[in-house]
Amino acid sequence: MSTPTADLSAAGVSIWLDDLSRTRIATGNLQHLIETRNVTGVTTNPTIFAGAITNPDDTSYDAQVVELAASGASAEEAVFAATTQDVRDALDVFRPVWEATNHVDGRVSIEVSPDLAHDTEGTVTQAKELWHKIDRPNLLVKIPATKAGLPAITEAIATGISVNVTLIFSLERYAEVIDAYLTGLERAHSADFDLASIHSVASFFVSRVDTETDKRLEKIGTDAAQALKGKAGLANARLAYELFEKTFAEKRAQDLIALGANLQRPLWASTGVKDPALPDTLYVTELVAPGVVNTMPEKTLEATFDHGVITGDTVTGGYDEAREVFAGLAEVGVDFHDVTKVLEEEGVAKFIDSWHGLLAQVTEGLEATR
Repeated sequence: MSTPTADLSAAGVSIWLDDLSRTRIATGNLQHLIETRNVTGVTTNPTIFAGAITNPDDTSYDAQVVELAASGASAEEAVFAATTQDVRDALDVFRPVWEATNHVDGRVSIEVSPDLAHDTEGTVTQAKELWHKIDRPNLLVKIPATKAGLPAITEAIATGISVNVTLIFSLERYAEVIDAYLTGLERAHSADFDLASIHSVASFFVSRVDTETDKRLEKIGTDAAQALKGKAGLANARLAYELFEKTFAEKRAQDLIALGANLQRPLWASTGVKDPALPDTLYVTELVAPGVVNTMPEKTLEATFDHGVITGDTVTGGYDEAREVFAGLAEVGVDFHDVTKVLEEEGVAKFIDSWHGLLAQVTEGLEATR
């Protein structure tokens, strides 16, 4: 019998889990989700690792912390050791998926330090370090789509590193991300890299767009403003897919594809619904399109499996309606450029806070065992 997650996969959406912990791997839960929920990949970020490593009910990191403390490791070295081990182990779990999907899926992402969000050179150095340390072909290194991140994305791709570009909120920045990817591929080709071995996804955030936009619409308070609540996130993502279709159909991208290059797939991130007035599967069922990834927190994954209704492509027919949403936002006085600027700044800041919180907790743990 078919399930909603199987239907979603059949519609061309790759389902990735937005969570990882050592316990999830060790207990076989991750394998269970592959087998029963059609999960074909995992994304991680500093907040996810902070939750896993500092969970008082999870003792799976204790032995490694003791060992690292004895070796005199710093908190940053300890976090690097723990997270790279988890990601490597998860990549091994997904290896059969990677092989079965012709290397498209079976991917696990790990992020460069959030402290490097505005440091191009530091980002490139750490991306290379993570790539070589983990040493698995199905890895994706996450690099934020900040202004400093863009040249780092190009450099990483140019040296054969597969990249998950994260924290994309605006169409303008997304266009720059695609350009950074294509430039990296052109340089990789010049350096005789096998373009077919280089993969990338572009993580376009959804629910956070609604959270920030709806806050502004609520403040405006008119009937016209209220009628636009809960619509900006989907509209923004749908227009991102239109941009993806258009740009990768152009000669520059098609020439690279003819040389073996892969599409940089759009990935819907931040797909957990935060407004209780909205359906809990909204950012899944309304963003179905061929060749996209949807990375979901477990709660959203289970809601989709339980009662998601998949009706086929819900993106490509909605471009004009999406443009109407943005015309409406401008009409009621929402500065969407400012919305996305705030979201990028907040997104980087939240990951930095989680990262520093994690380092502080690990420092405490290391000192307690010394």
